[in-house]
Amino acid sequence: MIIRRMEERDIPEVVIIENDTFSSPWSAESFLNETKSENNLYLVVVDNDEVVGYCGVWGIAGEGQITNVAVRKENRNQGIGKLMLTQLIHLAREKGMESFTLEVRESNKSALHLYESLGFNSVGGRKDFYTKPTENAVIMWLQE
Repeated sequence: MIIRRMEERDIPEVVIIENDTFSSPWSAESFLNETKSENNLYLVVVDNDEVVGYCGVWGIAGEGQITNVAVRKENRNQGIGKLMLTQLIHLAREKGMESFTLEVRESNKSALHLYESLGFNSVGGRKDFYTKPTENAVIMWLQE
């Protein structure tokens, strides 16, 4: 298994995972645009020449907004999410990001557990942040 920066050639596989994971998925064009920004960092996990997971962060004034975290359904619960997020945070810190935030559906217990295991703390919520279905978000922060 290899964790590396997302490349344009990865985007078709990333979009398949995105569409299978999220009710309001990003488009291929969105991923392409976000990977081109100097302030952002997107990673993929590749196993046997297949993208099995990806994650990304936007860098804004020394803070990282984690935007996307997804693992192919058949590859979940194998520690891939934790490995790629650990690498993402490490590389983002090298780019000058000192703290990280994200939103997660309050019903997504496995994601909440993952983020807590990485040191993120719940600091609040956003009412009706998600649609399809409508649901509150938990706001989480990781600070040094």
